[in-house]
Amino acid sequence: MSIDTQNKTIQYIKKASDIFLRYGFKSVTMNDIARELGISKKTLYQFVDNKNDLILRCIAMAMKEEQEFIVSVRQQQKNAIEEMLDIAVHVNQTLKKINPAALYDLQKYYPDGWKIIEGYSHEFIFAHIIENLERGKKEGVYRQDIREDIIARLFIGKAQLLLNNTLFPYPQYKTSELHTAHVMYHMRGVASDKGLKILEQHIQDAEN
Repeated sequence: MSIDTQNKTIQYIKKASDIFLRYGFKSVTMNDIARELGISKKTLYQFVDNKNDLILRCIAMAMKEEQEFIVSVRQQQKNAIEEMLDIAVHVNQTLKKINPAALYDLQKYYPDGWKIIEGYSHEFIFAHIIENLERGKKEGVYRQDIREDIIARLFIGKAQLLLNNTLFPYPQYKTSELHTAHVMYHMRGVASDKGLKILEQHIQDAEN
């Protein structure tokens, strides 16, 4: 594959991702995608095999970009609490752009795509939370009596509950607001007295 073809493929996948997340995965057709990209359906199929292939590529790219962002935040030498808050802000900005129907579509109609997200959560996010907890304990901003593996699994498990439409029906509960509550619940539960002071200061700064 030439560099030009690779660049076009990336461009098309990013644009397709925006469309799917705005309107949902089920209702958007390949004709819709081709029209939005300004190319023919025949040309689109030169870059992807079918709709399922396109969806899998969209999700894989999104997870890769998310992972790269988290790694970049880690490298900024902030304390564990600031690291979590920076990532939470980024995730919230992303969630505000996503139609909740897209997430439900993915779970119900495109399980292979949903498995990519679950794998990312259970592997990369789990490892990230473990690392963040260990770091926070060393810095004294997290409680010393927490067991990292249990807390990390609780974090992932609660995050999955946010997408339960029976428990949190939309639009009564917005995903971004649920995510904020989830992160704050987690942070207040693991923070030491020192950590709580840092957390409260950040909350005050954000409100001002």
